[in-house]
Formats: sequence, C-alpha cells, structure tokens
Amino acid sequence: MRLFSRSELLKIESKTIDWMKKNGFFLLRVSLGIVFFWFGFLKFFPGVSPAQELAIETISIMTFGLVPDGFIINGLALWEVLIGLGLITGKFMRETLILLFLQMAGTFTPVFLFPAEVFTRFPYAPTLEGQYIIKNIVIISAAIVLGGRLAKKRPEEIAD
Repeated sequence: MRLFSRSELLKIESKTIDWMKKNGFFLLRVSLGIVFFWFGFLKFFPGVSPAQELAIETISIMTFGLVPDGFIINGLALWEVLIGLGLITGKFMRETLILLFLQMAGTFTPVFLFPAEVFTRFPYAPTLEGQYIIKNIVIISAAIVLGGRLAKKRPEEIAD
C-alpha cells in the first residue's frame, strides 16, 4: 500500500524544489550570518569559545607578538560579529564577503603553524580544533555562492 501516487510525489517534489529555489539563498545567507555572529559573540567572553586559545596563538605569531592577547581576541570577535551582522541583514555584502574571505584565510593558518594541535595523525585525523578549521571549506563554498549573486557594478561605478 502506497501513501502517495507517483504523480502526487512528483507534485510534492516540484513544490519542494520551487520552495528551495525561492528561499535557499536567503536561508544560506542568514544561517551563515548566525554562525559568524554566534561564534564571534562567544569570543567576547574569556574561556567560552573553544577556538579562543588557538586563535590568539595564531594571530600572536602572525603579528610577531606585538598585539596584546585581549586586543587579538576582542578584535577577532568584533570582526566575526560584523561579518555575521552583514550576512544576516544583507547590507554591505561586498565588504562583508571581503571580511569573511580574509578571516577564512587566517583560519587555515594553524594547520601550518600548529599541525600537532590540528591533527592527532597528520594529515588525516584532525583534532576537534582541526575539525573546526576543516569545516570552513563549507563556509568558503557558501560565501562563493553568496558572492556569485552580487549584482555586477557598471564600469562608471568602479573607482580608478
């Protein structure tokens, strides 16, 4: 006994696909924004973010130890919150995506600076921190999709 006929299933599938086409981009943008906002917000509270220590160590090395830890983590928190707000609201998307791609470049740096903290067995068994980094491949792909929907600027709008 079948619950739905083949034609009913095809209608359901068609309506589902139409709904996904209509809402998918918006949901991708907002959900990505929530992730950035949430992860960034956590960094404002010492010891709450699981990525806090690795982020501080990485940025400290990248800035030759010249930037205090508090400034590093609060700056990163603000950076991520701004990305989150930009994605959630859909405002300043070009600038938001630039911030996102710069931040993503930085997130992969620990793979090279701290491989022992990122992998239990290099290069195939990531630690929890390593998994946290590797999942950014999905975030980068999502950001590429979002960037692909930006309206092209006319030549006269581009500054020399």
